[in-house]
Amino acid sequence: RVPMGPLSLLLALSLLSPRGSAGWSCPPRCVCASNLLSCSQANLSAVPAPLPRFTAVLDLSHNNVTRLRADWAPARLPHLHALLLSHNGLAFVSTEAFTHVPRLRHLDLSSNRLRTLDENLFSDLGELEVLLLYNNEITTVDRTAFENLGRLRKLYLGQNRIARFPLELLREGTRLPQLALLDLSANRLRAVPADELQALPAWLRDRLYLHNNPLACDCPLFQLLDRGHRRHLSAVVDFQDELRCVLPGAPGPVKILALAGQQPLNCSQTQEAVLEAHLGDSVTLGCDSRWQGVRSRHWVTPGGERVLGDGGNGSVVLLANGSLQLRALRPEDAGTYACWVAGPLLNETLYVELLVHNFTLHGPHDTLNTAYTTLVGCILSVVLVLIYLYLTPCRCCCCRGTEKPPAPRDDSINSSVLSTTPNHAGGTGESCGSHIASSAGAGQNGRFKGGGTPPLPARQGPKAQRKVSDPDSVSSVFSDTPIVV
Repeated sequence: RVPMGPLSLLLALSLLSPRGSAGWSCPPRCVCASNLLSCSQANLSAVPAPLPRFTAVLDLSHNNVTRLRADWAPARLPHLHALLLSHNGLAFVSTEAFTHVPRLRHLDLSSNRLRTLDENLFSDLGELEVLLLYNNEITTVDRTAFENLGRLRKLYLGQNRIARFPLELLREGTRLPQLALLDLSANRLRAVPADELQALPAWLRDRLYLHNNPLACDCPLFQLLDRGHRRHLSAVVDFQDELRCVLPGAPGPVKILALAGQQPLNCSQTQEAVLEAHLGDSVTLGCDSRWQGVRSRHWVTPGGERVLGDGGNGSVVLLANGSLQLRALRPEDAGTYACWVAGPLLNETLYVELLVHNFTLHGPHDTLNTAYTTLVGCILSVVLVLIYLYLTPCRCCCCRGTEKPPAPRDDSINSSVLSTTPNHAGGTGESCGSHIASSAGAGQNGRFKGGGTPPLPARQGPKAQRKVSDPDSVSSVFSDTPIVV
């Protein structure tokens, strides 16, 4: 046996190492250090081949790789977890470009010339955590471009030309469940769904960057950012001067946080955490912390009691997500509740004010009582109208009454026939303008009959005819003074 010297031992180790094995030499114009492969600023127009199988980090930044086809990595690179392709003038990326790098966790495509993010572009990167796409020319983002990115935590899309981003990906919570940072700054966004963004967890709103966009000024946008400023969210506090909006008639963009009480919007500030309820209701107080990896949390009631689990015979329950549920509310449950959060970096205390209203004044029963009162009032109004129409004494000339003796002749003559208030009530079945003569009496000479029309006697000459026209028929109907011809 020949003893192996130090030189022979080093030669044997070099033959067994990956870099020293045949076919796995470092590509030209690249620098290899262990499993790191750096080809930055090498004036490359294509990805060098072949690539060592053990490559974990591949830096191709600052080159001229304008197209990334599906065959740039003909063999599977199971260890590659970081790919850097910034500053290449990259304008095209195949939807199959990442088929052979399924373990990629960091992808840098920033400072290129990408214009669209096509359908299922990154769907093969199920373990991707950081995606850098800032400083491109992106105008269109397909909502399925980020399909299957269940582990994505940071997405940088700033410095592009995006006019609409599918923010419903955040609302659903199933497409990007781990996303903790979304940079949409310096784009062309003109509107955002402020109410939907307010419903997002605070740990996501803390890293939702919307500054340097031509947003249209409105009160929901102001209230969204005002709440974030009072919660000390980084995306608002750190860029409050760059958070501007376009106000009609203004010479330039104005600060969004300066819209409080200013014309023409006159936006009002809203309280961050005030919850209103009624007696007997069940409510849930949320502990919306800025920290995503919360280690522990507990609640303190207005009475100073610490809630760690069930309490009060099940009336106070600490849920698994850290929320506090109160059942069968009582007046003494009102007050300010404090949620103490132990975060990964700092601790945080959140306050929720609970207002408990008496249901007899503001609760659901009040609505029923109001409806019942309104119905009773309507019924009483109808009854009063019917009483007025049918039971009020008759004062019109069309009503019926009992027969009464005829009025004296002189009164009938001196009253106007158009008067709305007759001097005497008429008989039954006759109008008030017609007087009933049951029989010829004194002073009537038998000239009136039951119909109220004076009969004309037989002609006896001009004098007789003239006598019929005596003051009965020639009196003016518009005057109370008879005119005798």
